[in-house]
Amino acid sequence: MEELLLQLKINYYPICPQPELALGVEAHTDISSLTFLLHNMVPGLQLFYQGKWVTAKCVPNSIFMHIGDTIEILSNGRYKSILHRGLVNKEKVRISWAVFCEPPKEKIILQPLPELVTEKEPARFPPRTFAQHIHHKLFRKDEEALPN
Repeated sequence: MEELLLQLKINYYPICPQPELALGVEAHTDISSLTFLLHNMVPGLQLFYQGKWVTAKCVPNSIFMHIGDTIEILSNGRYKSILHRGLVNKEKVRISWAVFCEPPKEKIILQPLPELVTEKEPARFPPRTFAQHIHHKLFRKDEEALPN
């Protein structure tokens, strides 16, 4: 069994007097398999849901968890990597600690699981390593514009 890699990213969003003019983190999906996000109870995580941006509710002692691109690929699109962004706050510093669970970059081939690929549901993603997926996501030019 291959090892799972964990990465920690700490996001610091300073107080912003005009939050409507700034964005903490632009809209994106995570390349990871799963993301666990701890927060300091200051709202600002937004999810793109049913055509609009929705602010995630901060629940005391909770951890946000969402699916990343790797699970979307393995599930042949049955489970979607969530489009999200981070906003700044006018009155409070916002901090989040994101833990990303990722496969090894060169060892694992990402592709839909064979049992999820049929004649009716062909593979929606080409086989590639996690490193190739990262490169594709960072440098592809054909991506549709993300919503505002």
